[in-house]
Amino acid sequence: MRYETTQNLREPKFVNPKNDVAFRKIFGNQNRTDILIGFLNAVLNLEGAKAIQSVQILNPYQTPKLETLKTTILDVRATDQRGISYIIEMQIAYVAGVKKRFTYYVAKAYAGQIERGEDYPKLNEVIFIGILDFVLFKKNPHYLSRHQVLDIETHEREFKDLEMNFIELPKFTKQEHEVATVLEKWI
Repeated sequence: MRYETTQNLREPKFVNPKNDVAFRKIFGNQNRTDILIGFLNAVLNLEGAKAIQSVQILNPYQTPKLETLKTTILDVRATDQRGISYIIEMQIAYVAGVKKRFTYYVAKAYAGQIERGEDYPKLNEVIFIGILDFVLFKKNPHYLSRHQVLDIETHEREFKDLEMNFIELPKFTKQEHEVATVLEKWI
């Protein structure tokens, strides 16, 4: 039997989390939900009683009841102890209609919570987090943006069930020694 010394071993290689398969393995693993919980709490700034305590990874396939409707495959889909649904997507390249695609994912996840004849109060909040390797919002200089339904006049959030968050990686320009917050460490 031959044993190699550490001098003969190559440097370890790490998977690129921007790869769909790697991303799903990291964040969509039911046996390692602590990773997803830590990420969600950091991105959504959830602390104390509002912090996510547990998640259940859901089937990422959003298959319609009718064959003629569009099936979507999400990177990671989960629900927490309060019934809030989370969709986490890694998008490497800009494609035409990407904003509409994200809106479709959220709307489909929201509408898919109840069946015909079920009451609307059973619907729970859906929160989308898109991690983008491109700039989507050119007028916004911040790397993290939150999008909610607000009243134009009062800026009140009366419709609280839909939220979209975007992390635009090219806008995050801090060097490793400058990173200070938990969110920055995740980014």
